[in-house]
Amino acid sequence: VQLQASGGGLVQAGGSLRLSCAASGAYLDYYHIGWFRQAPGKEREGVSCIRSSGGRTYYADSVIGRFTISRDNAKDTVYLQMNSLKPEDTAVYYCAAATVLRAGRDLIETEYGYWGQGTLVTVSS
Repeated sequence: VQLQASGGGLVQAGGSLRLSCAASGAYLDYYHIGWFRQAPGKEREGVSCIRSSGGRTYYADSVIGRFTISRDNAKDTVYLQMNSLKPEDTAVYYCAAATVLRAGRDLIETEYGYWGQGTLVTVSS
């Protein structure tokens, strides 16, 4: 599967963005999809995940109540709706796919074998 992330940009604090992760080469509904981000000078961290079956979702504590992950299997696309953005959300955001995802490891990047290129989100204060 190939992944293409898009939707990043520059937004003021308190604003919103919606990121998209489009898949090609395979049906997205077979994959668990995660969003990760890497801020300048920091390690990459897990942001959110949506499971393939049942669509169960997981979020990092820092984004709970502000970010929403969803999937449209008919369009082979996963979305990350980001509201109430803060300057500390500034990062390159990546989407990733996994065929097998062990319990409790939804936001662990080593669980994911397929990665898209990143999309930059910049939140100004």
